[in-house]
Amino acid sequence: MKLPFILILPLLLAVCSASALTIPDPLPKAPAPVDDILRLQIFLDTQLFGPGKLDGRPGEFTTKALKRYQHAHGLPETEVADSTLDLSSVPEIYTTYTIREEDLKFVGEVPKQPSAQSKKKYLPYDSLLEFLTERFHSAPELLEFINKPLKMDALKPGDVVKVPTVQPFVIEELTEIAKLPQVPEFVNRVIKIDTKEKVLDVWDGDKLLASLPITPGSGHLATPPGTWRILGITQMPTFRWDKSVLEYGVRSSNSYELPIGPNNPVGVMWIGLNRPGIGIHGTNSPQNIGRTSSHGCMRTANWDVVRLVKLITQGMTVIIEGPPATPRPVEVAKAKPVAPAPAPAPEPRRGFFSRLFGRK
Repeated sequence: MKLPFILILPLLLAVCSASALTIPDPLPKAPAPVDDILRLQIFLDTQLFGPGKLDGRPGEFTTKALKRYQHAHGLPETEVADSTLDLSSVPEIYTTYTIREEDLKFVGEVPKQPSAQSKKKYLPYDSLLEFLTERFHSAPELLEFINKPLKMDALKPGDVVKVPTVQPFVIEELTEIAKLPQVPEFVNRVIKIDTKEKVLDVWDGDKLLASLPITPGSGHLATPPGTWRILGITQMPTFRWDKSVLEYGVRSSNSYELPIGPNNPVGVMWIGLNRPGIGIHGTNSPQNIGRTSSHGCMRTANWDVVRLVKLITQGMTVIIEGPPATPRPVEVAKAKPVAPAPAPAPEPRRGFFSRLFGRK
């Protein structure tokens, strides 16, 4: 039996409204997550349209990831609150992870000074909390909130932790590879980077495959706009730390070789371009992606860059759009002020007879 349209319409409206996101107004006090936002972030992260760190809060990169995903799939671009994406592929937003004894191998002391870091064989996570935030792409505030009253600064093997249901970043699967092999079928793909938007997009012809938030350089150290090429991709790179290069782009003899590890300044991947010293790489500060500036390169979270390299290869074109570096001001040495010459002492007052006879 066919239902009249007047009866079908309410059913359609109910279906549409059920798929729309619900954002409380006002938002709960941070860091309390909004489940609908977190579900959307997990969905976008799984599709490699990165919203940045998962925190269950609406924000700039969640909106950019949503609109790029919608564009890639021929959908109308909307704000987060108006999204009607089918998120049924994320039936549960949380799962659990049990801390293992072997996880402790990736946690240890991380000195602050490059001179001390260079003496270590590995730059690990500084805590099990940092290990978990990277493994599950999360803000530490989110993990701390959803795991109350568990003390996240005192985790130990055997503890069961609540985490978002994302594809884990598995640090133990990464080994040192000086140069990943070329994938010929990817050579014609193009990476497009907008340093003003702080977003990296991967295109295959007119199809947008992935979109990730980045931290580019700015000011005197702006990421250089232009058309470049990927020279090679290194997994688990070391890093030559040279303050002169980082601040002025000029090599000096005063440098330190920093070892591999998730807390290496370039993270777990280095994608070198044919512009000396410039590349796309991981980071030891994923919580700040898109919120700070680099020294000219393009940083992205380790959990994003390991998935990015599965879509790209040596020889690909990289197009960077954005403002060029601003010239450094020329410093002119200031002349020291010259003290005024002392005024001559006044002549002693001479009396009448002195003036008359010329006596001094």
